[in-house]
Parts: sequence; C-alpha cells; structure tokens
Amino acid sequence: MNILKIILLNLLIFSFSFCSTFEEVSVKLSDSSFKVKEDVINELVSNHKENEKLESMLQNMLDGNLYFQNDSNEILILKNGNYLSLFSNQEIKTTNEPDKIKINNKLRSVIKSALAKINLFSSSEENRLNAAKNILSNLEEDNLSLINEALQKEKSSKVKEILVESEANLKAKYSTGSEQLEAIKKLGSFLSSKSMETLSSLSQTVSDEELKKEIKNSMIKIEDKKSIYSFIETAFFGLSLGSVLLLAAIGLAITFGVMKVINMAHGELIMIGAYTTYTIQQLMPNFIEYSVIIAIPCAFIVSGIVGILIERLVIRHLYGRPLETLLATFGVSLILQQLVRTIYSPLNQEVKTPSWMSGAWEINGALSLTYNRLYIVIFGIVVFLAVLYIMKKTSLGLKVRAVSQNRPIARAMGIKSSQIDAITFGIGSGIAGVAGVALSQLTNVGPNLGQAYIVDSFMVVVFGGVGNLWGTFIAAFTLGEINKFIEPLAGAVLAKVIILVFIILFIQKRPRGLFPQKGRDAQD
Repeated sequence: MNILKIILLNLLIFSFSFCSTFEEVSVKLSDSSFKVKEDVINELVSNHKENEKLESMLQNMLDGNLYFQNDSNEILILKNGNYLSLFSNQEIKTTNEPDKIKINNKLRSVIKSALAKINLFSSSEENRLNAAKNILSNLEEDNLSLINEALQKEKSSKVKEILVESEANLKAKYSTGSEQLEAIKKLGSFLSSKSMETLSSLSQTVSDEELKKEIKNSMIKIEDKKSIYSFIETAFFGLSLGSVLLLAAIGLAITFGVMKVINMAHGELIMIGAYTTYTIQQLMPNFIEYSVIIAIPCAFIVSGIVGILIERLVIRHLYGRPLETLLATFGVSLILQQLVRTIYSPLNQEVKTPSWMSGAWEINGALSLTYNRLYIVIFGIVVFLAVLYIMKKTSLGLKVRAVSQNRPIARAMGIKSSQIDAITFGIGSGIAGVAGVALSQLTNVGPNLGQAYIVDSFMVVVFGGVGNLWGTFIAAFTLGEINKFIEPLAGAVLAKVIILVFIILFIQKRPRGLFPQKGRDAQD
C-alpha cells in the first residue's frame, strides 16, 4: 500500500514538473529573436508533443492571435476580442496592452511542420491524414525519422499510403546506392504531383545511367496511370453533363412526343426551377443544408403550374399549327425572362451549396469526383426511372401513350385528350423545374440560364427519337460524353458545332432518331 502511495506521489510530482516545464519553455516565445522562437518550438515539439495545449498555442501563433503579458509573465490567446490565458483558459483583464508574438515566413513554415508532427500522432484519423498530407507537401530530410516512427504506430491504410510515399520521396532524394534505386522504383506506383516533381528534379541532377533509366521508367508509369484516370475523370464529367441534359430533355420529350408542340419556353421553365431554389434559400437562411431537398418538390409544383397556365392560355389554341406555336412560346419565354429581371434583377444570383454536396470524393492523387456532380448523376437517373415508371405502369401513363400514338382513337375510347395534354405539359414543365434545381448547384442562376440548354435539349430529343424516353436517356449521355471528350481538343464552342453537324448528318440517315415512336400518329 505504501509503495502504491509513493508511486502515485511521484507521478503527481512528475505531472506538476512537466506542466511547469511546458509553461517555462513556452514563455520564451516572447523573445524578439526569431531564431530563439524556432528553437523553443522545436524543443516543445520534441519534449511536449502530447500536451494538448501545444497545438492550440501553435495554431493561434500561426493565425496571429498569440500574445505575451509582461505584467503576469503569461501567454494569452486573443479570442472574440477577449484575452484568455493559454494555461488556465481563463479570461484575463489587462491594464497594459499585451505584446503580440510575431512570426516571419521561415517561422511560419516551422510552425506548420510542428503542427503536422503533433497531429501525426493524434487519436483522430482525419487529423493524422491531414498531417501526413502536409508532410508530403513540405518534405524535409529530418522528417524521415518522424515518418518511420509514425509508420510503426499507424493503423489506417490511407494514412500509411501517404507516409510510405513521403518516405520514398525522401529516400529517392537523399539516399544513395540500392536504397535510392529502390525508392525511385517505388515512386512509380504513386500518383501525386510530389512524386512526379521529385522524379523530374532527380532526372536533371543524377548522372548514373541506371538511376536515369529507372527514373524514366517510373515517370512513364505515373503518366500512363494518370492518363487512365484522366479518361475516367472526363467520362465522369460527361456523365454529369449527360444527366443535366437528361433532366432538361425529359420534360421536352414528353410534351413534344404527346402534343407535337415545339415549346421554346422550356428553358425558362428550367430557369424558374433554379430561381425557386434561390428563393427558398433566401426565405429559409437557417436551412441551407435542406434547401435543395425542399426545393425539388417546390420547383416541380411551381414550374408545373406555370407550364399548365402556358398550355391552357396559349398552346391549346394553336394545336396543329407548329409555326405559330413556336413563335408564341418564344414570346412567352421573353415575357418570363423579363418578369424574372423585374423581380430578381438582371444580375446572376448565387445559390449556396449544402455542405453534404460540397468537396470531392478523393479516390487517389490523380482522380477525385466532386460530390455535387455525383449527386446530380444519381438524381438524374432516379428522376428518369420515376418518369419511366409513371409512363409504363400507371393509368395516366397508359392514357398519355394512347394520346401520343393515336389521338382520334384515344378520344373515341373516352380519353379526354385536352385534359391529358394539360397534365402532360404540367409534368414535363415540372421536370424542367427539377432540372433547374440541379443546375443551380453547378452554375450561377440568371435570367438567361435556360437559353443555354434549350438547343441542347431539342438536340437530345431529336437524336434519341421524339417521345421515346429510352432514346432520350441514351442520347443525353451520348451527347454529354462526346461533348466532354471533344472539348479539350477543339474548345467548348467548336465542340457544340461538331455535335450539331453530327446530329444533322445523323438525321439525314435516320430522320426519326435512334428509337422512333410507334403508332399511326407517329407516321404522320
């Protein structure tokens, strides 16, 4: 029992002496010499890296919020206009203005390196991952022992991979003989810009032919892998563009297929959906995280109602007169644009992206997929499947297909074609509004937003086959992929011209598109 008391007493004494030593060393940061501050930081990291106050002190020093109070010989942190003691975390009332602990660029680099070392042994995997990335970005020769120590304790495969890459980079730069050769070979399996930078630097400095050959081989391996991942990334951007075209064209495919109406105001219905999202964020600023989800049904309803009004007030009087319908809907599009300019101003409006749609899914050093585009791809496919289900499995869908295939026979069977026209136009317009919600997460919202997609939407519908949903699906993703693969070679404008020429030539061979609509009405 006495032995236990002695051990506890010694531990208590040791903890007090440890804390006191940390305070004594930290106070030396008040010295005006940057060299002294650098030595103090290195000493703190070496002997006190497990002290939870050290990270806070260094971070505040880096942010310019660390001060020294001469009266009490204490280090203070400036937070929300108040000074807090670093050691007690209590607010300190100061009679004299504390002196700011200043740093220069070299010291800033030392602090960043020190923070990386501290976080490298943190209990949080995210902190360790960020620290490992920071070390890889700012490699120094003396980091090697630290990396080896971290590798022995590290359990996470993600963190380990970055540490192994850092180790290979350092050995390739500072080792000699077989160890350097092995490190250069290993660099060929990594994809970060740091490994390529190391290899490029070595290719200009080494004279050994064997090393030069291995450096070249490693660089070729990295370039080959990057080209594969670049292809995947471009294909992903093509998918995201295709999903936007799909959302924009589904509604047009339905209305064009059923009523044979060329609706030039379809782009403005997309714009209304985007402005609905913006309005919801303005009315509910505390619910930004849920604004996009709330906006989806709201945009569908608002755009759907506007679509039904257009059909009831304008289009229903012009059935069978396509030229007049085109001119009338073009006039409606101008009216809607001017209405938006009057209400919201002609300037573009920014729609905030929720945190769960921000950032990117980093697969490796050469490939990352942005979450907003990934969600839009998934959303586009879900909307398509929902519309497909309605059209194929519900009584409404059956009536819509009956009207689209043979309007006179559908009427003879008791189907109210005028009512189906209004409902169909409302659904198509609502889907256009939903497309506007998706677009608001990719670009700024403005009065001309819809005009950028109306021509592309018509191209998708014509290419896929008027009124055929599967044709629209395949055409949207095909044109999206072609566009994104041509853009880097020909530029954005020329890419659209090439696609337009391609569609014109295609229509010459297949006037009714990839999947032509069936039925007597389709033959007319």
